[in-house]
Amino acid sequence: MIYSFLLTIEMKDKLGKDLDSDNTDNPSRRIRLEHLISFSDAIFAFSITFMAISIQIPNFPVNHMTEEQFISKLLQLLPELETYAVSFMIIGIYWISYHQVFNHIKLSHPILVWLNLLFLFFITLISFATYLDFRYGDFHSVFVLYALNLTIVGSLLVFIWLLASKDNLISDKAMDMIQRRSMLYDLFIPPGIFLISIGISFIDIQVAHYFWLLVFVSKILTRKRFSKTGRR
Repeated sequence: MIYSFLLTIEMKDKLGKDLDSDNTDNPSRRIRLEHLISFSDAIFAFSITFMAISIQIPNFPVNHMTEEQFISKLLQLLPELETYAVSFMIIGIYWISYHQVFNHIKLSHPILVWLNLLFLFFITLISFATYLDFRYGDFHSVFVLYALNLTIVGSLLVFIWLLASKDNLISDKAMDMIQRRSMLYDLFIPPGIFLISIGISFIDIQVAHYFWLLVFVSKILTRKRFSKTGRR
């Protein structure tokens, strides 16, 4: 009877250790980093595709139209094409920044996975915001929602980089503190510009739209500076 009691305690202790090991940082329970990145690429591709099919092409009465009238009707689609082009480039910039971040991350992390999912959720909302801009671009609230969504997307990417830096998830040991800060500054630029544009929109919404162009200019400049820092 004593033997059975000791055997029961031993089995419970072993079971407890197994449960503890399952709840700790067990590599077999992690989502592989390559799966995470592949899923993210699919979401980026879906968002761009949804934006493209959201462009409303009207049915032209071709039999009763001249060439000049047809071209005039096509030119009416320019505002939508401009919005699509800007949204495409913004998603492209975030896709590039996303891979630049994950190129330095060596493994996944539970918090990293959830932050990544939240990031992708707001990436999909870019296509929704673009559709709203197609239909209701004259409303100030649409611009604010659009810019706010882009601000959140960029901020989440900053949080992912901060988490990777804090929890020692960065694989590149040769990446010094200056290079890590340069990456952080580079990630901060887009959400900062989009956030400032919200304030500008209350003064002049057209200027706020053009203010977004600074994202592309600043990205080019910071990328050159970052590449110079990496060669030192």
